[in-house]
Amino acid sequence: MAQVRSFLWFADHAREAVRFYTSVIPNSSCDDPSVLQNDSPSGPPGSVEVIQFTLAGAPFTAMKAGPYDSFNHAFSVSVECADQTELDGIWDALLDGGKAEQCGWLVDRYGLSWQIVPKRLGELMRDPDKAKAKRVGEAMLKMVKLDIAALERAAEAPAAANAN
Repeated sequence: MAQVRSFLWFADHAREAVRFYTSVIPNSSCDDPSVLQNDSPSGPPGSVEVIQFTLAGAPFTAMKAGPYDSFNHAFSVSVECADQTELDGIWDALLDGGKAEQCGWLVDRYGLSWQIVPKRLGELMRDPDKAKAKRVGEAMLKMVKLDIAALERAAEAPAAANAN
């Protein structure tokens, strides 16, 4: 049976990054790295490492194989958090040495993009009341780290209070 697995190519520090990610994200683990013992386009024997790991139950592979392409916003890891406490803890840990961006996005110290979002955001955005969902979306677009209480206030705001 086929399995989908995200593959992350690191120029360096793959083992360090994987250990960091699995320490921050609940329900995560990593296997010992395998080291390629043959020449490869990325370097001599022993220079390329491959690490299988799991983040919140989702399978990933990381490879340390020298510079090729840098991470960019075309790929991000999205973490759905149960509550504000979990969101704050994961956000703060991943942000250490990284850069905060709009709408719950950040780039960590290794250059990988993350979306740290509350489960509640999806629930509010799928509300059958389209005006309510729109208010939530507009509030989210103004945020950096997402704030569940502020999203819920936007959802419940009277429509007239948001008219310009």
